[in-house]
Amino acid sequence: MSQEPKSKKKSKLPRTPATERNPEERRHDFKEVSLGYTPAMAQLEASRCIQCKKPKCVLGCPVRVGIPEFIKLVAEGKFLEAAEVIKKTNAFPGITGRVCPQEDQCEKHCVIGIKGEPINIGQLERFVADYARRESPGKSPPHPPPTGKKVAIIGSGPAGLAAAGDLAKRGHEVILFEALHEPGGVLFYGIPQFRLPKEIVEAELEDLKRLGVEIKVNYVIGKIKSLDELMEEDGFDAVFIGTGAGLPYFLGIPGENLNGVYSANEFLTRVNLMHAWEFPNFDTPLHHHKTIAVVGGGNTALDAARTALRLAGTQKVIMVYRRSEEEMPARQEEIHHAKEEGVEFQFLASPMKIKGADGWVTELVCSKIKLGEPDASGRRQPHPIKGGELSLSVDAVVIALGSGVNPLIAKSAEDLKTDTKGHIELADPDVNVTFKPGVFAGGDIVTGAATVISAMGAGKKAAAGIHEYLMHP
Repeated sequence: MSQEPKSKKKSKLPRTPATERNPEERRHDFKEVSLGYTPAMAQLEASRCIQCKKPKCVLGCPVRVGIPEFIKLVAEGKFLEAAEVIKKTNAFPGITGRVCPQEDQCEKHCVIGIKGEPINIGQLERFVADYARRESPGKSPPHPPPTGKKVAIIGSGPAGLAAAGDLAKRGHEVILFEALHEPGGVLFYGIPQFRLPKEIVEAELEDLKRLGVEIKVNYVIGKIKSLDELMEEDGFDAVFIGTGAGLPYFLGIPGENLNGVYSANEFLTRVNLMHAWEFPNFDTPLHHHKTIAVVGGGNTALDAARTALRLAGTQKVIMVYRRSEEEMPARQEEIHHAKEEGVEFQFLASPMKIKGADGWVTELVCSKIKLGEPDASGRRQPHPIKGGELSLSVDAVVIALGSGVNPLIAKSAEDLKTDTKGHIELADPDVNVTFKPGVFAGGDIVTGAATVISAMGAGKKAAAGIHEYLMHP
């Protein structure tokens, strides 16, 4: 009697779910929702990997992490060695393990996922990163010989951090300029504490400093210094622009100037970066609202809704989205968590106007929607139903419809080329170099709003291009 191959036995093992906090408890605080894996859970999940000869999961990762290699080490209990494998290409696994859309990237290509559930690559990455941070904290990486070259990084979001780390590892002097008073970009001001604890970001930033990267905050390039001044007066041999897409889009409807209307960027920045939820310990108050509507269906909208739910005084949060749940671009995990925590959903509704009294929001008036044929994004086009109106009694509206780019840097450098939306155009996308000599760019400032890991991938690509430009001009 023939025995079933080990690979088939592995593929039939069920996926190991991570432990999560109780929704009724977590909806009232900002502590992390997921508790991750224990060592035993991590090894059990890692044992499901069949170690493909041609691992498609690696091709699905924008920074090409050696996924089968690190998972094999996890299965063997070699957690620190697994961390070293990941950090060869991904300097921030504690971050990406938490916020990457693995279901659309590495896990999407997992062979086991064809007939069953894919390996939980994200949770394994997070476990390895957290284990290494606990068991081997503050380990200084080897410093290569200095090249004598000096690089400026503008923006300390995912793209800037990845570029800075890779350039420092190559021996270049790196100075990172951040406009806000804390580095980290969207990792710090955009993603809530309950999804990405600030101490994780801070630990990753400390690793960057140990590489020799200098970080200057409250430094607005385009105002304090121009690109030409950085290169001609301050002696930078190259510049990388990774300023992201932080200029919010609005609805353009009556009532948007009322008190109680926020962009998601402002709302999340006040809470996440300025600790508004801890007032009066932190002097950045946010008005206490009882019923908050969040307009949008992406991850930022989910972050805003779940954040709003946790604020003092909030009794109800309603997400307003013009399509159905099937068309929502947000991660399924985030939608599931929001539902568990009590966020309400109003689908097939598009805001028409915001009403108010005494200068404050009192009502959001929406048009009811029916869906037509799919548009360019593959989602069905929304069409207002004639005469169909829906009124929501709310005292705040958070608008989460995406973001554009801040034109400040491009306007301060006439020889930078931009498209009609203000995105910086690249002369050679293979190395992320712009049309201005010595200036490179990557991340949302080039592509528009995308994922953390894709921005990191762009930063790494630019770092390789900058290194080649500096060492082989």
